[in-house]
Order: sequence, then structure tokens, then C-alpha cells
Amino acid sequence: METLKAIVVVVLILGVLGVWEVKMASAGPSAAQCKEERRIGVNACKPVLYGKLPSPECCQRVRVTHIECVCPVITPKLAALIDLNRAVRLVEGCGRRVPRHYKCGSITTP
Repeated sequence: METLKAIVVVVLILGVLGVWEVKMASAGPSAAQCKEERRIGVNACKPVLYGKLPSPECCQRVRVTHIECVCPVITPKLAALIDLNRAVRLVEGCGRRVPRHYKCGSITTP
């Protein structure tokens, strides 16, 4: 269960931070690229689950992660495990503004 919670927190952070890094491109990332982006991001940001602040590596990862790789995996079940206010604080700790009322999967930012 702790691993699932870690993934939930990291996915949310990646998703919310990724909002600002949406790049205009003719073709989005492949399913394999998305899976790899999520894997790298989860590994870089896992300490966040244990109460640590995002590391520079974590913040960098979330800035380069494609939002279209993250939002589809935020299901209602996953969203129920997320402390959205904490996630927003963590995102802002990385120096990023969180857009109000942004819908990412089954969550909407405050």
C-alpha cells in the first residue's frame, strides 16, 4: 500500500507540474515513452512520500514530463488517495504556479 501511495503522490506531482511544460508538437510521446517518463519520475520523486521536499532532480523530472503521459493514469481510485493541498504546496515548492481548476484525470486543482 505504501508503494501505491508513493506512486499516487509522484504521479500527481508529475501531472500538476507537467501542466506548465506542455509542448506544442506534431506528435506526442509513444506509450513506451510515457511509461518510461513515469518510471523515471517515480524513482526521482519517491522520497516525497516520506515527507521530504522534492529534490532538484525530482523538480527537473516533473518539468520535462509530458502531461499527456500522466493525466490518463489518474483514475478516481488513485485520486481518492491524493492529498491535493499537499501536492499543490510541493509543486509550488519547485517554483511553479499551479493553475486553478485544472482537470488532470480524475482530479481538479483548487
